[in-house]
Amino acid sequence: MPTESFSLGRGTQAVIDLAALRHNMELVRRQAPHSKVLGVVKADAYGHGLLPVATALADSSDALGVATFEEGLALKKTGVQRPILLMEGVFSLEQLKEASAQGLNLVVHQPWQLAMLLEADLPRPVGVWLKVDTGMHRLGIADNGCALFWQQLNNSPNVADLVLMSHLACADEPDHTLNQRQGELFRQLKSSVGAQQASLANSAATLDRVDFHHEWVRPGLMLYGASPFADRSAESLGLKPAMHLQSRIISRSTVLPGESVGYGATWTAAARTEVAVVAIGYGDGYPRHIGKSTQILIKGQRCPVVGRVSMDMITVDVSAMPEVGPNTPVTLWGPGLPVEEVAQWANTINYELLCQVTGRVQRVYQGSGAD
Repeated sequence: MPTESFSLGRGTQAVIDLAALRHNMELVRRQAPHSKVLGVVKADAYGHGLLPVATALADSSDALGVATFEEGLALKKTGVQRPILLMEGVFSLEQLKEASAQGLNLVVHQPWQLAMLLEADLPRPVGVWLKVDTGMHRLGIADNGCALFWQQLNNSPNVADLVLMSHLACADEPDHTLNQRQGELFRQLKSSVGAQQASLANSAATLDRVDFHHEWVRPGLMLYGASPFADRSAESLGLKPAMHLQSRIISRSTVLPGESVGYGATWTAAARTEVAVVAIGYGDGYPRHIGKSTQILIKGQRCPVVGRVSMDMITVDVSAMPEVGPNTPVTLWGPGLPVEEVAQWANTINYELLCQVTGRVQRVYQGSGAD
């Protein structure tokens, strides 16, 4: 049984493979060879770390997309030399002026954003992506107002260049009828306004719908090596997972028949069971509401999680592994245990698991370009 000291504290880490990120970007390029690529790094690069990921992808992206004004400024301050798009736009005149001064591009998706932009006295023109609602009914200009809005932006001295965009509601379900309706409406709008640059494809459409590629594709999830489809694995798509969430065993003990483990006594041993405690919990972003079939990976062998997930720990049946104990490394997801499987056990999606890994989990960067 290992007896080494815990030189890295709890040992809870998200190991980020920068080479995998670049591999996935190369796959985007092969899938959409005639399109420019907006690499989506919003939500702290889907939990992988905004600045290191943006730096790793800058040379292979034509632009980078973030959700918030603060993320955009952070990228500018680090000297990223690619255009940066604020995918929710700006929410005040002060933000608009600062975006202009910093050279940030922005999405316009509401009439009040358009009016503010047209009336503002800006340091310099901004690049604008006009978002039109083609059927998702979340954000975007109504399709019957697209022509007028496009004309106003196209004629404004505050606008440097203009891209038409929309967002697909069901791209992860390739056979959904809404995909075709949205795609056709978008093509009609693009033609009617004479847009020379347009963007519709997210990760799923980049992989599955060449007819939706247009001049720009916007991959997000696939860059991080996760599949946007429920019925297709990342491996089958040629993607490499960029995050390996790992921790270590911090104790091992014997639980006798009839004894229970964890809060609520939700799991009771039917036989003598060796139980290991692993330093990971919902305080680290590991999902609390996992199913009874949930597993982790120890030395290449899958072991079942027993009892409830607590804030800082989970408990695991290691009866079949007499050699493991304190300090033994554990994989929560990553090589050999795809995040998609864990998401299924937790009745959620891989996007959520990646994004909710908390700040107390140390990010460690590997691959070419890592410090």
